[in-house]
Amino acid sequence: MNPELNRLTELLPRPTTPEQTPSWEAAETALQTALPADYKELINTYGGGFVDGYLLFLEPGCPNDVYDQLKISAERDEANESLWQYEDKPAELEDDSARLICWATTDNGEYLYWLVQPGDDPDSRTIMINDESGEDWERYDMTVTRFLTAVLSGEIHSEILWDKFPLPQHEFRPARDI
Repeated sequence: MNPELNRLTELLPRPTTPEQTPSWEAAETALQTALPADYKELINTYGGGFVDGYLLFLEPGCPNDVYDQLKISAERDEANESLWQYEDKPAELEDDSARLICWATTDNGEYLYWLVQPGDDPDSRTIMINDESGEDWERYDMTVTRFLTAVLSGEIHSEILWDKFPLPQHEFRPARDI
């Protein structure tokens, strides 16, 4: 287990029942890119689920389609294309070969993405967070597990994510139980 995931499991209790792991090959084929190793390890450990009653980890092919990364990513691609007809794209997406892949969302309508560029290293992709209006963006140059650990421990604070997140006592509810 990578050190950040170890640290995350100290902050966020793991589910007691083992989860079925996604078909990573099928997910990467559908998304047309390799996924970060730490994200795969995160999902293999937790599965898709609900963190602190707010943040939804997305899992490729999750039986609960609210948490299905493949479905949500496709929906976000379409929504963003419509949005960018009226709003400016973030500067990071001005290159037409750059794109976003959604890995989490919130119950308030914020979306967390990876910035994917041709030939990039999946393990060092930038995280982009978009607010519910679609206008404001934040950028974090760190892995998913590093970001989650930093947010849940209070090391970093997002101006976009809900101000009551994270909760003082963290909880995780597997998507398969919801």
